[in-house]
Amino acid sequence: MSRTWAHALEVARTKLAAAVESADVDARLLAEFVHGGVPSGSEMITDAEVAAFEQAVSQREKRVPLQHITGTMYFRYLELESGPGTFVVRPETEMVVEAVIEEIACLAAQQSRQRPVVVDLCTGSGAIALAIATETSAQVMAVELSEEAHESASRNSARYGHPITLIRGDALSAFEELAGRVDVVVSNPPYVRGDEELAPEVTHDPQIALFGGGDDGLEMPTKIIARAHYLLRVGGILIMEHGEEQSSALRGVARRCGFGEVSTGQDLTGRDRWLRARKDEA
Repeated sequence: MSRTWAHALEVARTKLAAAVESADVDARLLAEFVHGGVPSGSEMITDAEVAAFEQAVSQREKRVPLQHITGTMYFRYLELESGPGTFVVRPETEMVVEAVIEEIACLAAQQSRQRPVVVDLCTGSGAIALAIATETSAQVMAVELSEEAHESASRNSARYGHPITLIRGDALSAFEELAGRVDVVVSNPPYVRGDEELAPEVTHDPQIALFGGGDDGLEMPTKIIARAHYLLRVGGILIMEHGEEQSSALRGVARRCGFGEVSTGQDLTGRDRWLRARKDEA
């Protein structure tokens, strides 16, 4: 029996309401994904669309991330591919990028720093690196260990004309040739605590991108701070995302590594979400 998109959306919202808080939005976005655009309510849904839409709704009912179903995620001004094996970027990370852009603007005001060098450690999909490269004049380099994530970042970079230098490797040993020469290091490393209860959607992210090591999740962030200090020039800046309960501990780590002007940035809800630290004179 033929039916309209309005009816299909009503059924989808009812199904999703029992599983997710964003049932209305998710149903609409899945409909746009299946239809290839915004369907009018009175438009008839084809048999092929019914099958595809029902499958997509069923996946979302099971708490598969919307981004994995549609294959697309959005970050600042970017449209990026998304799928299993790649970390889904969160809105709060956009503020981490904003903090980096502010630092770059300060550097650009210095005549000798017109094109500052920025290194992104643990780049994942490349979202942070690409946002910085497409919004500033910085020379951006990024590293990712996971083969799947690196391939995804490569495709995302290609979509925007390859504005970043991307390598596959270990963030704790990459860019040796840049030691003491980097202006800004940015990172969204794995930092989730080992005992943290995760939302079902988060469990679809690769574990390598989630868990920071140890019950407190601080092992990898601590190593990233040390690596950033090694790569940065004197006066260089580290901006690193972290969990809201990790701010005090990581400020202490940064000071012990030789950073000064250590502070914590908050997201729009007032939660501690990233570390800012300036490398002091040796």
